[in-house]
Amino acid sequence: MNERKPLAIPFPKFPFSTHVALTAMNKQQLANRIWASANKMRSKIEANEYKDYILGFIFYKFLSEQEIKFFLSKGLPREMFQEVLTEEQTKYVQLAQRNLGYFIPYEYLYSTWLEAGHDFSVANVRDALSAFNRLLIPIPEQADVQTKADIEKKRRVFADIFETLHGGLKHLGGSEGEQTTAIRNLLALIKDIPMDAKQDYDVLGFIYNISSVSLQQMLVKRQGNSIHHTKCRCSCPKS
Repeated sequence: MNERKPLAIPFPKFPFSTHVALTAMNKQQLANRIWASANKMRSKIEANEYKDYILGFIFYKFLSEQEIKFFLSKGLPREMFQEVLTEEQTKYVQLAQRNLGYFIPYEYLYSTWLEAGHDFSVANVRDALSAFNRLLIPIPEQADVQTKADIEKKRRVFADIFETLHGGLKHLGGSEGEQTTAIRNLLALIKDIPMDAKQDYDVLGFIYNISSVSLQQMLVKRQGNSIHHTKCRCSCPKS
């Protein structure tokens, strides 16, 4: 069995304010949210893989929100996003790539997934993650050596960042329907987590640490259930 690549989450600096107007969430509220997510997914995935999913989706949410923030700061009305944030509109693709290092089409934004409701499926996530690497800032052949080096450095921040998450989607259920339900539940749980650089604590760092605790608790709970089921003949659910 091939060993899965661990998810490495960078926290890039953006050329504009990263403040997102969301309700404040203190550490206890955030910890409760992460634990609820872990508990909901513990029957779907291995505990030691939990961070790959939770951090992957949260970071994708972060990047989506930074793109929205960027285009709003450039005076693009939100009502025009669906029309112009497409791969065909190269002006906007290149604008995002030059400033952010990546471009996410409107149909693949985290907020679009939420708005899709019951029309959302795991296929939306697969397509989005497949497109992400393809839509990173390209390296022009005619660029000088220093420019190419600068662009390559920017690309390395994001290249293959969602590889583990993409490859692990199939483990969220035995069918596409089960996978879709698991992802939809996870997206709903994390949708209010603030991606706010002005919080009084490091949100992504805290999520990383608390998700480590959550996965340890998941392991203990599973081991406890396993020991219990080997010692008794009860008809309790086997997790």
